[in-house]
Amino acid sequence: MSNWADWIGKSETRRDVITPGLLHRFCATIDRPVTDDIPQGLHWCLGLPDTPTAQLAEDGHPAKGGFLPPIPLPRRMWASSEVSFEHPLQLGDEISRVSTVASIEEKSGKSGDLVFVAVDHETRVGEMVAIRERQNIVYREPAAAPVPTRQTSSAAPDHQDWDWQQKIVPTEPMLFRYSALTFNSHRIHYDRPYAMEEEGYPGLVVQGPLMATLLLNLAARELGAYQLSSFSFRGQAPAFANAAIYLVGKQEGENIALAVIGNDGQEIMSAQAAI
Repeated sequence: MSNWADWIGKSETRRDVITPGLLHRFCATIDRPVTDDIPQGLHWCLGLPDTPTAQLAEDGHPAKGGFLPPIPLPRRMWASSEVSFEHPLQLGDEISRVSTVASIEEKSGKSGDLVFVAVDHETRVGEMVAIRERQNIVYREPAAAPVPTRQTSSAAPDHQDWDWQQKIVPTEPMLFRYSALTFNSHRIHYDRPYAMEEEGYPGLVVQGPLMATLLLNLAARELGAYQLSSFSFRGQAPAFANAAIYLVGKQEGENIALAVIGNDGQEIMSAQAAI
């Protein structure tokens, strides 16, 4: 076991502005009409890491040992998040994003050694905290075997238990645009040979926060803009470019269950929200 105690509590602050250009590009990426409301999920496009290109690692991530600890495992994934929406963001807001390493935990699973790094983010407008988030990042060993191609079916899965349903085909341009919006240079999202030959995937991998954003957009379509007070998601399996996914949801009082489901019926992402 490594000693990561010195990294706990490490913090950084990044600043940004919500501009009309950002709002229009965000809405264009997910095919959402532009309104005066700032969509929930746009905060993932603010206060972004801006590591120089020369300092990127082979996988496209910033080289290890900056803000995040230098975990000696090659694969890094955004596993889950818990978000609390405290106050709506507004066009023109000058924000600061304060990020703090909250915990580091080593585990061993079926796929080998794992390290979970929890990071707390606060998106602030002046002294007001608008959004709080606990982000959980998992570091993993190299893939022992290629990730199998998901079986597809000409018939859509049965979603009769879900009240809200939307079919999306995440194309290469959508993945590229979202990576550009979030300044995410992880190669599994745009470099098909790297994704397949180096990380063992059958194609380009759909970004977890993109699918979470699409679920937030589904909720906004059904409930209206900025109706959620909290939202959490957890990735269950990868999704791949050009393979249909199904966004589903149902409301029970103030609680909302959401999910992303593959064409084979497998749950790709689970999510919970509250009004």
